Amino acid sequence: MSNWLLPESLADILPAEARRIEELRRYLLDLYRSYGFELVAPPLAEYLESLQAVSGTKLNLCTSKLVDQLSGRTMGIRADMTPQVARIDAHLLNRNTVTRLCYCGSVLHARPQGLMSDRELLQIGAEIYGYAGVEADLEIIRLALASVAKAGVKNARLDLNLPGVGHAILQADPVLRPHTAKIFDLLSAKDIPALRDLQKEYPDCQPEIIHALITLCSLYGEADEVIEKAKKTLPQTESISEALAQLQVLISSLEVPVLTVDLADMGGSSSYHTGVVFCVYADGWHDALVRGGRYDGVGKTYGRDRPATGFSMDLRKLSAGLAAAKPMRAIRAPWGVDAELQEKLNGLRESGEIVIQMLPDQSPELDEFQIDRELVLLDGEWQLRSLTD
Repeated sequence: MSNWLLPESLADILPAEARRIEELRRYLLDLYRSYGFELVAPPLAEYLESLQAVSGTKLNLCTSKLVDQLSGRTMGIRADMTPQVARIDAHLLNRNTVTRLCYCGSVLHARPQGLMSDRELLQIGAEIYGYAGVEADLEIIRLALASVAKAGVKNARLDLNLPGVGHAILQADPVLRPHTAKIFDLLSAKDIPALRDLQKEYPDCQPEIIHALITLCSLYGEADEVIEKAKKTLPQTESISEALAQLQVLISSLEVPVLTVDLADMGGSSSYHTGVVFCVYADGWHDALVRGGRYDGVGKTYGRDRPATGFSMDLRKLSAGLAAAKPMRAIRAPWGVDAELQEKLNGLRESGEIVIQMLPDQSPELDEFQIDRELVLLDGEWQLRSLTD
């Protein structure tokens, strides 16, 4: 077993898989650059106060802690790169215009986020700062879909929600309002028995609000049908109507083969989203491939309150659901220091070929490469000979 000496939910990545993950990283960062996104690279660890500036979110519980041997202060290993990128936008770049940033790096979760989840992720993502309009949300969603398509994912499905609908329901009940985070967890899990028990736990809450929360759990499926059903079954308040109208504008602007809405999905594990949230699903993955949405105000803690929207995904998870990585074609060459041999080797490598010069007495035991040609000396010239004929 590759992970027999490793802590639980941590694993080694072997050659062919590691190569494909690196290729995905390059493809996607090049894609984001073609859209005008600038690459940033925040540090793996920061002082805990900085990493946990987005207070009150479940992200804080995911952060592993350690003591900085230089200052004696508590540091944290990042569990999500989005707040770090928001800090860079707000505190370091300090631009007044729209800023597009992308990133890729390892993050560590103190505990796995699900039964089949790893604790170490290779997170890649893209963020737009400084624009509050729906146009930024549209660009981010389209880029997220382009990302999974670039990776070779077929028949991706987009799922949308606007947590503003849930917020609008809870704002009508001052008893339940202080427990929004807890109730949003129950909604995301569609835990209807626990939602019913809120009436017992908070006897002074309004029964009609409990009923509306339970109704949210049934409002998922094809986008237009869900919106129409929500208009008929949810309380007819101005704030709920406005939230549904915003969601409908976004839906009408997207051309996606499969688009669903889940009004009980409150934004995944980070809990810092303030506007539209979305997930991308596909056959072969047990959970969402991509999570994203609007998170206005995260940069306020770092000195600037900027609109923000973005998405992220785990390249390890993405790669694991794709077809097995195929070995790369390679050329076998004999060991030698002859100048003509070295010139031939250099020429082949510069042209993009993989050439493995075998060391004396080396036996080729390779997982990532399939040797299908060899370099041989024929009539005084180094030539390629097929090994598959």
